Amino acid sequence: MTKLTVLALVGTLTASPAKSSSEKLARQVLAAIAVHGVTGELVRLVDHDIKPGVDTDMGDGDAWPVIREKVLAADILVVSTPIWMGHPSSVTHRLLERLDAELSETRADGRPTLFDKVAIVAVVGNEDGAHLVSAQLFQALNDVGYTIPAQGVTYWVGEAMAKVDYQDLPSTPKVTAGTTATVAANAVHLATLLKAKKYPVDAS
Repeated sequence: MTKLTVLALVGTLTASPAKSSSEKLARQVLAAIAVHGVTGELVRLVDHDIKPGVDTDMGDGDAWPVIREKVLAADILVVSTPIWMGHPSSVTHRLLERLDAELSETRADGRPTLFDKVAIVAVVGNEDGAHLVSAQLFQALNDVGYTIPAQGVTYWVGEAMAKVDYQDLPSTPKVTAGTTATVAANAVHLATLLKAKKYPVDAS
């Protein structure tokens, strides 16, 4: 069986050790992926000093190069974000900006760094916008080389302007749990296929 790895990057605005709904859903995605024998880790981005910019290394004190190595090593990327004002969080936008550098990066064999890798999305919030947020993330992730599987997002959106967060729910809604399981299965299936047969790349 092909050995795969997964990395979850969480775009919550809340630093550790405080609880995070985005992290809770991301961990549920990781658990669903683990059912398929895939191991991985989670990084809460706000806990690290990721400098603004669109280079792979923005200089002294930039935490991105270490996280980037984890990104490059993972077969599956999970991006989990809250909805703020109808959009992904600012921390998640920072992630996308740093991934932009991969458009001009290649591996030793000349292949784009993020080709043959799969990305999926997790979204939580107390306002409309899960589809818009996932659409924004899908486009950006695909631009830099990731492949998005069928039904590649799981989400929970609570009552608008209410104070109950995903992390406060006594149990996970069945529809969210079922979607998470589907997203995980599809991501592993696609990543396994791409691991076995990579995209053709024009060497001319």
